[in-house]
Amino acid sequence: MQENGTGILHQNGLPRGTIEHVRPGRAQPVKDERPSGPAKCDSTHKTAKRTLSVSLVIPVFNEEKVLPELVRRCLKTCDSLAVPFEIILVDDGSSDDSAAIIIAAAEAPSGTIVGVLLNRNYGQHAAVMAGFAESRGEIVVTLDADLQNPPEEIPGLVRKTMEGFDVVGTVRTPRQDTLFRRAASRIVNRAARRATGVMMHDYGCMLRAYRRRVVDAMLQCHERSTFIPVLANSFARTTAEIEVRHVDRPHGDSKYSVWSLINLQFDLLTSMTTFPLRLLSVLGGLISVAGVGFGVFLLVMRVVYGAEWAAEGVFSLFAVLFLFIGAQFVGMGLLGEYIGRIYEDVRARPRYFVDTVVGRAASGQ
Repeated sequence: MQENGTGILHQNGLPRGTIEHVRPGRAQPVKDERPSGPAKCDSTHKTAKRTLSVSLVIPVFNEEKVLPELVRRCLKTCDSLAVPFEIILVDDGSSDDSAAIIIAAAEAPSGTIVGVLLNRNYGQHAAVMAGFAESRGEIVVTLDADLQNPPEEIPGLVRKTMEGFDVVGTVRTPRQDTLFRRAASRIVNRAARRATGVMMHDYGCMLRAYRRRVVDAMLQCHERSTFIPVLANSFARTTAEIEVRHVDRPHGDSKYSVWSLINLQFDLLTSMTTFPLRLLSVLGGLISVAGVGFGVFLLVMRVVYGAEWAAEGVFSLFAVLFLFIGAQFVGMGLLGEYIGRIYEDVRARPRYFVDTVVGRAASGQ
């Protein structure tokens, strides 16, 4: 079975500090159609979706050391909500025993865990979209599997969402990341605020909550490269933020290398806005004006000081030439990024392929 998805996110929080954002002019999608979703999402599946109140979506990639504790803590926390819930664990092509642990958890008698096994690694955002497609809750919460954001923060997110917000984000305090990751996060947050007009402070935190109508709207989007927090805010009428704890990873290291993080930041920037293209046009204009001015300067200096002075400035000409060539290559590379995204979208290939779904029958839904 093939399913189309986009990106991933996760949320939770306690109402220690709250920031609310309201955009009364923004219309909200009300359709419950999923043209890009899995083939099995028929009308019966959509009707059953309303029987659950909370869905917890967790993408998993090589997290066998933390999975047992993650499942235990999530079950305990969700039980405390006193509402119907489901926990959807999405294995993103793990090479360790994560898939086996997910299958065992999904086959447990509780019937509250669903395992979605992708046939290979597609990336965190695609795994989250696969979880969204399987979710049935009116409130959908996303959470990373590394336990840096404690599952115990989920009730705070649910409470805040039930106050009427479409999207509830979180702010990690104190931030337990490297200097490089914090700097990259600041760049992404600034770009996301400019692209969406929503003044959230931590777009990079995966612990987030979404209303069902926002999730359904995201599932109808077909672009291949999507930053879920920004995409969700583009459909949300009201948003809020709460503070949540952020702790060190209990096991293992981050799955993102420095190069992967650089690529991620560039992907996020080019998927959110066309501002780099506009900046490129402005930069090209400035360089052209500077080139004309420099040409006039060389002509005047040649007239005043003669041909000998012009010959002695040959290396300056080479320096300016290299500057222009470099600017051209930067521009072509940036244009290539956008053209490449158009190419990916035109092909319209599925963003992920679900190999197996475990536990849905056991839950009786």
